[in-house]
Amino acid sequence: MTTTRLSAAASILSAVAAGGVLLVGCSGSVSIGNSTPKLSADKLATTVSEKLAATTGRPKPHIACPEDLVGKVGNTTRCKLTADDGSTLGVSVKVTSVDDDQINFDVKADDTASPAAN
Repeated sequence: MTTTRLSAAASILSAVAAGGVLLVGCSGSVSIGNSTPKLSADKLATTVSEKLAATTGRPKPHIACPEDLVGKVGNTTRCKLTADDGSTLGVSVKVTSVDDDQINFDVKADDTASPAAN
């Protein structure tokens, strides 16, 4: 079973002006139910998208993560948010703790976006 939670101390980090998408830093956790905690890239992308939407009150952004997140404190991965206009924003995910099969992590969006490719 999968569970998630958001830290009440989420702070606004940046806005993508062209897409009008407000981004934040937030925390999440996922319980995955196996002996080696690992969160698939697809599930990580979905969780990050849901957390950003819940924090900002905006629709879920499109997030893509290139790799699974292994539940080891300090592990990081970079995901990419793509706005409706094609501009992109990097999103860092860092494992903060692991409790049995639950991976807790922080999410931080970059301060500036990259313009859409021509």
